[in-house]
Amino acid sequence: MTGLVAALGAALAIALLVPPRHRIPSTDSGPLVDTPSDAGWLIRHRLLWSVLAGAGASTFIGGRVGLVGALVVAVVAWTFIGRAEPADVRRRREQVRHDLPAVVTLVAAALRSGAAPGDAVTLVARALPGHAADRLATVSSRLRLGADPAMVWSDLAADAELAPLGRTMARAHATGAPVVVAIERLAEDLARSARGAVEDRARAVGVKAAVPLGLCLLPAFVLIGIVPLVAGLMTTLAW
Repeated sequence: MTGLVAALGAALAIALLVPPRHRIPSTDSGPLVDTPSDAGWLIRHRLLWSVLAGAGASTFIGGRVGLVGALVVAVVAWTFIGRAEPADVRRRREQVRHDLPAVVTLVAAALRSGAAPGDAVTLVARALPGHAADRLATVSSRLRLGADPAMVWSDLAADAELAPLGRTMARAHATGAPVVVAIERLAEDLARSARGAVEDRARAVGVKAAVPLGLCLLPAFVLIGIVPLVAGLMTTLAW
C-alpha cells in the first residue's frame, strides 16, 4: 500500500511539473516543431485526472477487483481526456470562423478587380493577418507550384472552417460559372449569418444577465417583503 501511495504521488508530481508538448506544423509547411501545449487545465494535467479517476474507482469497488477496475477507469479517462479539444485549437477555429466573412469579401473584391482566383487568394493571405490567412497561404502556395486547381479547392472544401469558400471555388471551377458572382453571393450570405450571430449573442446577454440579477434581488425581496409579513402574521396568531 505504501508503494502504491508513493507511485501515485510521483505520478501527480510529474503531471503537475511536466507540461505536455505537441508537434505542430509551421505556417510555411516546414518541419514539425515541438511547442508547449496551451490545451487548458484538463489536458495539461491529463495524468493527474486519470490517476485520480483510477484511485476513486479502486476505493469505491475495493479488493482485487477494484485494482482491475482502477486500471480500466484510468485508461478510459486517459483516452477521453486525450480526445478533448485543446483550448488553443478551439480559439484558432473560432478566429477562422470570425474572419471568414472578411476573407471572402476581400477575395470577391480582388476578383472584381480582375485578379485570377489564385492571385486573389494570395493577395488576401498577404493583406489579412490571422489563422485564416495562414491556411489560405498554403492554398496560394500550391496554386503557384502548379497544383491542379480542382484538387486544391476540393482540399479547401474539406477544411471545417473554410469549407464554404472551398466549395464555392470548386463548384465554379467545375461548372465554369462566373466565380465573381458566386463569391459575392457567398460574401453576402456569410455577412448576413455573422450579423444574425451577433444579434443572437446580444439577445442572449439579457437572458444571462437576468439570472445573477435575480439571485441578487431575491434575498433582498425575501428579507424586506416576506420576512416582515410572516413575522407580523406570527405576532397576530400569538395574540
